[in-house]
Amino acid sequence: MIRFTMPQICGNAPLYTMGLFAALNRRVSHLQLGLQPDTLKYWHHVVLADAKSRAPAWLQDKINVKQDPHLPMKFSLDISKRATSYYMMAVDAHLEMMPNSTRLYFLRVCETLSDEIDKNLV
Repeated sequence: MIRFTMPQICGNAPLYTMGLFAALNRRVSHLQLGLQPDTLKYWHHVVLADAKSRAPAWLQDKINVKQDPHLPMKFSLDISKRATSYYMMAVDAHLEMMPNSTRLYFLRVCETLSDEIDKNLV
């Protein structure tokens, strides 16, 4: 009769394995912090304020971001085509200060905006 035993992950694991799990846990936790609704809301507010300060007065009221009350990770960007360049410049100005996952989120937002503009030009 052959018996298989499952290796114990935590019981007899070498110390370097436990350190690896702890480091991995810290990295994942850090990445999760960048995608929390409060963090995204804060960075949307920072980018929105900067975009409005860059835009001319007649375009400032055409740049808005709304957070869905039922789905806190969902944001609606209501922006004029003429104001998208100011929004993208504001995102570029703040990318270095953002956490990595938040930075990737805003890069995706800019990519989506660019795709929408290109789609409307063709």
